[in-house]
Amino acid sequence: MCGRYASTRSPQELARLFQVTDWQPEETLEPSWNVAPTQRVYAVLERAGRDGDGEDRVRRELRALRWGLVPSWAKDPASGARMINARVETVHEKPAYRRAFAKRRCLLPADGFYEWERVEDETTGKPRKQPYFIQPADGEPMAMAGLYEHWRDPDVKDDDDPAAWLTTCTIITTEATDAAGRVHPRMPLTLSPDDHDAWLDPHHHDTAALRALLARPGGGRLDARPVSTAVNNVRNNGPHLLDPAA
Repeated sequence: MCGRYASTRSPQELARLFQVTDWQPEETLEPSWNVAPTQRVYAVLERAGRDGDGEDRVRRELRALRWGLVPSWAKDPASGARMINARVETVHEKPAYRRAFAKRRCLLPADGFYEWERVEDETTGKPRKQPYFIQPADGEPMAMAGLYEHWRDPDVKDDDDPAAWLTTCTIITTEATDAAGRVHPRMPLTLSPDDHDAWLDPHHHDTAALRALLARPGGGRLDARPVSTAVNNVRNNGPHLLDPAA
C-alpha cells in the first residue's frame, strides 16, 4: 500500500513537468515531506468542456484534492479515510472505483513514498517497524496513477455553493518491484510519460485498453533508504524526514 509520501515541488514546476494548462493560485499547497491520508494533495487531471467560442476543449488541470476517495453514493465522507489505495487487480470492477476508473482518472505527483519493514530492534530484541523512503534513482518525480470522484453533501441545498461538493482521490497500487519489493509487497503504480495522455484522456473509456496501461509500473529504478521513525507522526514535517537513519 501507500500510506505516506513526499510532495515538495511547486505548482509552477508541476505545471511545467506535466504540461498543465490550468491551475488556480488559491489552491497552492505547502511543500510536504509527510503527506498523510485525508490531507489535500496535488492531482493532474483532464476535463472536457466548451470554450468561449463554443468549441470542445480538453483542459489539463492541476487541482488540490483530498486524499481518500469518497464514492458519489456514500452517505457521508467518513469512508474516504479507508480508500486511500485501490488495487490494480480489481480497481476496474470494485463498486467504489468502477465509475471513476472509466471516467475520472488522474496522476498524483510525488517525490517518493514511505513504506515500513518489520525488523528486530537490536537493543530490545523486540520487533519494530523501520520506515524507508523510496524514490526514483534519477530524482525525477513519480506520476502515481490515481482516480478522483465527486461527492455531493446533501446538507448543502445550493449546488453552486463550493461547500456542496467534495472532490477526493485514491492511489492505484501494484505488486512491488525493485528496491520497494524488499521492503513491502505493494507500491504505488507509476505511469511513464508516454502513457500520461492516454490515461488522462476524459474521452477514453475502453476498460481493456486502460488496464493495459497499468500492466507494469512505469519509470526507472527505485532506491530505498531507511529514515528516522519521526515520519511515523503525521505532525512531523520537513526535509529532515528524508535524512538516512543511523
